[in-house]
Amino acid sequence: MLTKLSTFLSTTLREHSHKMPPRLLEAIRLQQDSSEVLIGWIQLAVVLIFAALYTLAPKTFTEEAEFAPVPWALAAYFMFTVIRLTLAHNKRLPDWLLYVSVVADITLLFGLIWTFHIQYDQPASFYLKAPTLLYVFIFISLRALRFEVRFVAAAGAVAAVGWLLMMLYVVTHDPQGEMITRDYVQYMTSNSMLLGAEFDKVISILMVTTILAIALHRARGLLVQSVVESTAARDLSRFVPTEVAQQLKSSDHEMLAGEGEVQQTTVLFADVEKFTTLCENMPPTELINTLNEFCTAVAEPIERFGGVINQFQGDAILASFNLPKADEDHAANAVRAAIAIQKVLSSRTFGDGISLRSRIGVNTGVIVGGLVGTSDRLSYTVLGDDVNLAARLEQLNKQYGTQILVSESTYRLAGPDRFAFKRIGEVKVRGRQADTTIYMVDPNVSAEN
Repeated sequence: MLTKLSTFLSTTLREHSHKMPPRLLEAIRLQQDSSEVLIGWIQLAVVLIFAALYTLAPKTFTEEAEFAPVPWALAAYFMFTVIRLTLAHNKRLPDWLLYVSVVADITLLFGLIWTFHIQYDQPASFYLKAPTLLYVFIFISLRALRFEVRFVAAAGAVAAVGWLLMMLYVVTHDPQGEMITRDYVQYMTSNSMLLGAEFDKVISILMVTTILAIALHRARGLLVQSVVESTAARDLSRFVPTEVAQQLKSSDHEMLAGEGEVQQTTVLFADVEKFTTLCENMPPTELINTLNEFCTAVAEPIERFGGVINQFQGDAILASFNLPKADEDHAANAVRAAIAIQKVLSSRTFGDGISLRSRIGVNTGVIVGGLVGTSDRLSYTVLGDDVNLAARLEQLNKQYGTQILVSESTYRLAGPDRFAFKRIGEVKVRGRQADTTIYMVDPNVSAEN
């Protein structure tokens, strides 16, 4: 029964595994490797418990005069467990060794139980009543930590066969059957063997194994689903902000296009100076590598000061502070990020020794952040007139020869005395009827208190 069950479930799992990409299978394998280390530590704890119980238990012989097999069995078990744990830590446990480990666990346990009748000079049937048999269920359930039915089934089958062999030894050791009884009271009050009771143990082992195998088969499906979802969320966070990916993962309903959050937010818009000239003088492969280096360098200070990058628009970067990630000091943090970006760019080169400079515009206002697109394809972005103003301020840097320009709202909310602001004046921004007061920030002057 266990063989058929294991074959069916294992075949099902293998067919399902073939449908998963290698990186997901690798993620599951790492979980299993971690489980094998845990299994090894639990086994080590079990053998230490055995040793402690043996040391504390009263002896019926003089240790100097007689051979004591229990310590030898415990020592062999301890050595095997240490070797197995070492291999598990080094991730050197092939399938065949795991099967050997299953057999060794049960064999050493039953071998320890078998030595009891020699250790205590009792009939062979004496060991059948040893409560140490209960540890077999620990060894079977330990295999469930790996989330593979075949090893649970193997442990249960080996345990059932092993206990039948232990019963057979008693019968062959007592050919006249003097120790076999049908009287339950005699069985409970003597060393007699009750076949029905022993078969009950075998049946219990098989039933527990079967139930664990079925439960494990269902849990394996949940494990695979969990790995797939966590991997998808991790991949998704590369295309949308991490906070948005987490919202998508934990949302109790499917998030649709048009769902958004309105919030006072500071927007930072950064662009590469003279990018068109750069494109003309650089091969495409070198250009994309240089641009990726630039984006990586700029992203670090933005994220360090609590900003969220919403879009990479060619050579431009759009970041928001306080949406979707809450930040009470968002205006000041956006200014800090802008200053840090300029310092990073001035201190290094990119690609084949190319110096890059950036123009940055920062504005604070009420904007909306949400999913935009169709039912089949969505992207996260921030929208609003104040987002457009940040982009316009970035472009005005070229006209005024500045590196960082901020709006009146950012200037006031960030704190006029915290940074080296200089008022440029009121300017006419393209697309706006009213004049806009703008300020430059000197990235080379540290004025923050």
